[in-house]
Amino acid sequence: MLITLIQKEIMHHILSVRFVALLLMCVLLIPLTLSINYRRYLQRQVDYQEAVKKENNKDPAEQPWKQRKTTDPNLEVSKLILKPTPLSVFATGLESALPNSLGMTRNGIKRGEAALSTAPIAFLLGHLDFVFVVSTVFSLLALLFTFDAVAGEREAGTLRITLANALPRDIFLWSKLIGGYLVFILPFLISLIIGLLVLVWQGFPLAEPDIFPRVLCLALVSLLYIAVFFAMGAAISIYFDNSKTALIVAFTIWVFAVLILPRVGFLAAQIVAPTSMTAESVYREKAVRRAETRLSLEAKRGEILGKMIQASNTLPRGETTGVFRLDEESVEKINEEMLPHEEEARLKYRDLATQLDRRYQQERKHQDAIGINFSRITPTASFIFLATDATHTGQTKRNTYFQTGTRYYETLDTEMFSKMSEAALIHEEISDPMPPPSLAESSLAETLQHAALDLLLLCFFAGGFATVAFLKFFRTDI
Repeated sequence: MLITLIQKEIMHHILSVRFVALLLMCVLLIPLTLSINYRRYLQRQVDYQEAVKKENNKDPAEQPWKQRKTTDPNLEVSKLILKPTPLSVFATGLESALPNSLGMTRNGIKRGEAALSTAPIAFLLGHLDFVFVVSTVFSLLALLFTFDAVAGEREAGTLRITLANALPRDIFLWSKLIGGYLVFILPFLISLIIGLLVLVWQGFPLAEPDIFPRVLCLALVSLLYIAVFFAMGAAISIYFDNSKTALIVAFTIWVFAVLILPRVGFLAAQIVAPTSMTAESVYREKAVRRAETRLSLEAKRGEILGKMIQASNTLPRGETTGVFRLDEESVEKINEEMLPHEEEARLKYRDLATQLDRRYQQERKHQDAIGINFSRITPTASFIFLATDATHTGQTKRNTYFQTGTRYYETLDTEMFSKMSEAALIHEEISDPMPPPSLAESSLAETLQHAALDLLLLCFFAGGFATVAFLKFFRTDI
């Protein structure tokens, strides 16, 4: 009986105009989105290769430690350049917001520009990717596909006739959910397969062992996310007798669940856990301390110069010459005496800047954690977190990028920066800095382990809305 009802439900949807419109939208939207994003990825890949080539072929004039010259503490000795991931074709995530490089200087890590800083004007209209299409477009379409699943039959009077034939209510509702869901995901899967074929035709490495399993995982998670809104639409349809009312309520819930609540969570986090400083205040504080350090060094240099003038004007028998010449030898002597003071000041400033950055990052990390947990009251946030982690464009990629940069800087500081002084250059040759390490990307199993909470929440939402729909349907008078 269940199979017969599912077949009937499938034929009812397939022969409707709603299904044709859904199919056309999917076939046009997903392949086109994937194709455009792959072209953008290729351009980012070219930019990355050019940046790496420029860094590897650096002019000797940009390497003053090789010429035995005092180096500028803000000079970038080496760069950790962010490599774009092929899976950004499916989800842009945080990749466009991350700095394109982390420059290693004696004073600390200098962040490069983000891709958003050079984004075209078209970016004002929004950026389409697969995750956005699923999280926004397909969630709305799922509600529009199910808002009248029960309410429509109740209005037409067919629900009373159907259940009058001793048909169990659970069988009837299962046929509605399963039949409608199968018809809904058919255009989605067809368009996704077409999109993947277009990507392969353009040269996308889909068959690589670290890419295909993640694409498959992304597709399965998308199907689970669609099931959440499908069950939500069925519950709304059961709660209201009028299909127009059900449509208005479904659209209102979608606006809050997809557009408002995920963002409100981070706004609430700023109120619950405000940071004591901002990025601008950290920059100003470091600029003030840098200026104070510079003035202190200038005062120390003047003090050394005064002592040299006094010493040169006083002869052993107490006679004075009254003449002091600031020649090259005197300048070298002043610079030699200033070296330990400059190194001490540089280390003190660097430690202070590191402390300010670490404090600000810890406060931001705490605030982000609260915002993430608040936003998880909606399935959309859980889906986006899980999908971006699966495509190497989410929180895990950002944390790995900055942690790798910090470890690289600590290694350079031990092996190179501590020796980049005039005294060290006289006695020791400073070799080229060690090449930057590659980012260690987590495996799919580690990604799923990290995103286990989001996966469980999606399952909970799907099961919860389905349970609410069944309980309400069993208690409803037809």
